[in-house]
Amino acid sequence: MDIEALKVVVEVLSRGSFAEVARGRGVEPSWVSRTVAAVEAELGFRLFQRTTRRLSPTELGASYLAKVGALVADLEAARDEALAASVGATGLLRLTASVAFGARCILPLIPAFRALHPAVRLDLVFTDDTLDIVAEKIDLAVRLAPEVSGDLVCTRLMPTRYRVCAAPSWGDGDGLGGDLARLASARCLRLALPAFRDRWLVRDATGTVTEVPIDGDLLFTSALTLYEAALMGLGPALLPLWLIADDLATGRLVDLLPEHDCAATQFDTSAWMLYPSRAYLPAKTRVAIDFLRERLAPLGVTGSARRDG
Repeated sequence: MDIEALKVVVEVLSRGSFAEVARGRGVEPSWVSRTVAAVEAELGFRLFQRTTRRLSPTELGASYLAKVGALVADLEAARDEALAASVGATGLLRLTASVAFGARCILPLIPAFRALHPAVRLDLVFTDDTLDIVAEKIDLAVRLAPEVSGDLVCTRLMPTRYRVCAAPSWGDGDGLGGDLARLASARCLRLALPAFRDRWLVRDATGTVTEVPIDGDLLFTSALTLYEAALMGLGPALLPLWLIADDLATGRLVDLLPEHDCAATQFDTSAWMLYPSRAYLPAKTRVAIDFLRERLAPLGVTGSARRDG
């Protein structure tokens, strides 16, 4: 049985569509259909029931593909392990992150990563959509959340902290002096997410948490455009420290509540690295995890990433 053909039928089971597999491989759906038909002919039974609207595994197909899928993964893992032992990390690494985190934290590190691992090719998928990591063949994802759940392997990359900030040209340019009423009455810049758009959480030195209602006539769907609007002096914004640390250091932005902790939903939030559960972690994914942890873990404390080679 041809291993590549088996990989195709396993992908069809995962994606549930000849067309989706074809798009991912850059081939015609008819090629995928012929490949599946050839495997079925060699096996002597149907793997999938096909209708005009639906593709589903047969009972025999589901049983067969459950076992074959694990074998295909083991064969790929064995190949990766042998290559890693001889030439180091190699292959295509598909890495996804949000647009803002990708642009600010990951992209500046790419030259150093390429210098260390020249045989690893990168497919950087920066999007604010939550991708299906398995269906999209993502090797490594970075997600920002208080916590993550599901069947994926998850490890914390770094803690994330948020600050309420504005450009010096906004207001007095010297903070709010702890006056939360001023913040509540300000025309704030808001992110178009339910947890971010109508109230922020503020915690003082005693641990007292205040829910501050916010309002404003500017609403943004992108963290990067929200950040740019804050730089323009259009109002206060709640932004992650990893995005604004350099601006706070240079004075382009002012921390309006320096004596307080600030958050949208929870104060204990993090950037997490997620990858599909496998018995063997490919060398390309392992070196990426180690590299990002080394370079970005300090960002959770200092807000400034190491970008040197």
